[in-house]
Amino acid sequence: MQLSSEQLQHYQDRGYLFLPNVFDRAEVEVMKAELPAVYGENSLGKIVEEDGKTVRIVHGSHTKSDVFKRLSQHPRIIDPVMQILESAVYIHQFKISAKVAFEGDIWQWHQDYVYYKEEDGIPEPRIVNTAIFLDEVNEFNAPLMLVPGSQKEGLISVFTEEEQHNQYQDGPSWISRLTSKLHYIINKETLEKLVKQYGIVAPKGAAGSVLLFHPSCVHGSGANMSPFDRALVIINYNSVENTPKIPIKEQRPEFLASLNYTPIEPLSDEVLLV
Repeated sequence: MQLSSEQLQHYQDRGYLFLPNVFDRAEVEVMKAELPAVYGENSLGKIVEEDGKTVRIVHGSHTKSDVFKRLSQHPRIIDPVMQILESAVYIHQFKISAKVAFEGDIWQWHQDYVYYKEEDGIPEPRIVNTAIFLDEVNEFNAPLMLVPGSQKEGLISVFTEEEQHNQYQDGPSWISRLTSKLHYIINKETLEKLVKQYGIVAPKGAAGSVLLFHPSCVHGSGANMSPFDRALVIINYNSVENTPKIPIKEQRPEFLASLNYTPIEPLSDEVLLV
């Protein structure tokens, strides 16, 4: 799957690209069949909502699930990402954002790259965030919102000492980057200025659609008050020419910041159905 010059330009200008119906219903069902096991696992990579039981996000499933490992090497994802970055890529982070019906909490307005730089030592934002829709995303189930073009502003996040959820107050420091109270956020004043200049978009579409977005593009999502789940697989691909080099205080766990920089080799187009 190759992107057109118009699509590449859209990504460069707007900081995101929405690709509808990249995967068909059968392929989506293969992926969704993995979710009960993923949500049921007992691991440090699983973060729950403030109620202490609802799954919020699970990291590193591609190292445990053969289906998600194959997805991470799918040519319909890898080829466009390599086009955008103009290099081979590796998986920096793999996560499943659950956003469960009725219970999925907010993601504050933020930029991803500030975490990759400050927490992982990645020198440049040569990363593509890839979100695969496992459910239909509509106006009711808290679609991901982006400020298109905001990646041009560079890093504009601010550090905030938010009090963490009770179940994580005594946990390791990296957990505070994964709950609904983030450490690096876009404050209200900055967001208001950005939206006046760039606006807001909320790409919506059928399960199997894919959203590519720049790691410095400001984004967030509201609470899911609807009866519709909104699960996303989010794979953050980094250029092999952009491996961590900036000194950091403490290495995050492997499931949050991979140390395996082996270039991804795309598999066959039918890899999810074999």
